[in-house]
Amino acid sequence: MPKSSPLLVSLALLAAPWAVQAAPDTPAAQAASHIEQLQTRLDRVQRLGAVAVSPDGTRLAWVREGKQPAIELADADGHGAHALDVGKALAGCDKRDIAWSPDSRRLAFIANCGKDLTNTEAMHNDVYLADVAGTAAPHELAKLAGYARALAWTQDGKALGFLYVPGATRHASATAAGKPQVGVIGEDAHEEVQRVARLDASSGALHTLTPATLYAYEFDFSPDGTRIAYTAAPPPGDNNWWVAKLYVQETSASAAPRAIVDPATVTGSLHGLQMALPRWSPDGSRIAFIGGLMSDQGATGGDLYSVPSTGGALSDLTPGITVTPQWFTWTGNDALLVSQNAKGKAQLATYDLRGDRATAQAPYFTLPAMIGAGGAVLSVSLSADHQRVAYVQTSYEQAPEVHAGKLGSTPPPAVTTLNAALKPAWGKAVSVEWKNEGRDVQGWLLYPANYDPHKTYPMIVQVHGGPAWGVMSSWPGMGAMYAASGYFQFMPNPRGSYGQGEAFVQANRKDFGYGDLRDILAGVDAVEKLVPVDDHRLGLTGWSYGGFMSMFAPTQTQRFRAVVAGAGISDWQSYYGENQIDQWMIPYFGASLYDDPAVYAKSSAISFIKQAKTPTLIIVGDRDEECPAPQSFEFWHALKTLGVPVQLVVYPNEGHHFVDPKHVRDMQQRSLDWFAKYLPASK
Repeated sequence: MPKSSPLLVSLALLAAPWAVQAAPDTPAAQAASHIEQLQTRLDRVQRLGAVAVSPDGTRLAWVREGKQPAIELADADGHGAHALDVGKALAGCDKRDIAWSPDSRRLAFIANCGKDLTNTEAMHNDVYLADVAGTAAPHELAKLAGYARALAWTQDGKALGFLYVPGATRHASATAAGKPQVGVIGEDAHEEVQRVARLDASSGALHTLTPATLYAYEFDFSPDGTRIAYTAAPPPGDNNWWVAKLYVQETSASAAPRAIVDPATVTGSLHGLQMALPRWSPDGSRIAFIGGLMSDQGATGGDLYSVPSTGGALSDLTPGITVTPQWFTWTGNDALLVSQNAKGKAQLATYDLRGDRATAQAPYFTLPAMIGAGGAVLSVSLSADHQRVAYVQTSYEQAPEVHAGKLGSTPPPAVTTLNAALKPAWGKAVSVEWKNEGRDVQGWLLYPANYDPHKTYPMIVQVHGGPAWGVMSSWPGMGAMYAASGYFQFMPNPRGSYGQGEAFVQANRKDFGYGDLRDILAGVDAVEKLVPVDDHRLGLTGWSYGGFMSMFAPTQTQRFRAVVAGAGISDWQSYYGENQIDQWMIPYFGASLYDDPAVYAKSSAISFIKQAKTPTLIIVGDRDEECPAPQSFEFWHALKTLGVPVQLVVYPNEGHHFVDPKHVRDMQQRSLDWFAKYLPASK
């Protein structure tokens, strides 16, 4: 029996950086000073949230985040920008989900004045309405005892719809810190269920539309407002998104939902996969959505599909395309505006519908950048006539700004200069492409700050999560801390990633850690032919699926000399019974663990653990539902037993996404220190 709990040891390690004040000239103090200086340099950016162009195309609104969040209004060209006067009571509250009324006279938004970092206190979100032409402060339309998001108007302007979790104590997301697993497990009578709600815009009367037996994920009102389409599954919601169905029902609390698409029973390309972003056609006859292999709710990507709104034959509109649509909207009964990932670049294009197929026209433009308008990657805001577009744009070279203008072949210009003075604290960024095993593969490479072509440099390979995700050019802030500290920083998009069509996304099914690792190693070879990287100073890091790869790769290759594994997975077999989202695994592994344990063992680092020699720092939150802490303990225990240099740090009250700034800072400092110890940036 061990003399002390590993968890207590880890928490003691965690407390050290801020519990004990180091002397000014100690290495610990110098390291703390370095991370503070780095944060000052890299985190000066003014962050932007949602952006929305008014339906009549004459005005813009956007959310300015930070210590004093604000909603700002401006003319369509950005002139006359000013903060919306929300009054003293809301001055320090978060504002989000801005939504223009159809007549462009009112702006609705959600305010959250709570600051609970533990995800244990009851949440209170309020809905406000502002008359943008008047001088009065926004008035409170509804006070909600719960969590609300995805605010949207009905087309007649009489009501607002949103997703609502009555009595919520945490954000409706598997990445939020989970509830402590104590007591009788799996029989909680107070399950937090997200439902579609409707709010009368004149009286503030609240109507919960969807039944408590279904957890709703996304929704859309029909053009006449009499029906809603939504994706939903029985609770628990965090787990069952991967088996959600598409429902249609009347806009009434007593209406019965009707499933019109069930991926578990359909034949064809959608069978066993996932759906996102249901949207009604302007005439109400069809519902389109994005369908494909998606590893995370909210990480949308796949083919475009269409189904009659009354049910019927399902059509894959875009089979075989070599880009990844991630957002779309109808611009006519036979036309869609699609925002898509094209080999790591943002692309906006029109798709014309003819029968059961959609054909892409020449893209309006392709940007080496990331765009977004309302929380969804690659989303944009359009005026009612589809002539004007607005979004937040960011890249490795340019910090976020609001871009707006006419929709055309020329990308709309920046209409704000909030971050215009900021310059990258890292070197230049380039898109790198290479071939491996007959596939085209792409990734992004950041040069080190103050790059000298006559020197050789270490390189850190950073593997993204998902795996159904993709690295795109965006202002990284502390995400570029390695490049800002003298390293090349390589971020590949191997098979399994978005950006090259659904076949590429599905290419790592039942093959985790093998083909994708070969793609990554081939990418390292390609980078080494371009720039002076010291192959004996390679590091590896990642979070979530990237954390798995950071655990698995050292059991397959000795090429990496140091690893930082964040929220990883070391043993797919034990993971199956530990996580709260096991439904995502069957589309990837082909069967449950209990039906095919061998396929899970094949990709488990623990199966090959005696081959691991690489010094590894392991980081995880103690309430992570997606990649639970026991996975990190298992890997730490194995490496420690085998005499491999290893350290495990467990952060209290954190889920898959860290929210406490102290924890984020400590994690960043430990990561930099680990690589500095085993991969010094200078020799």
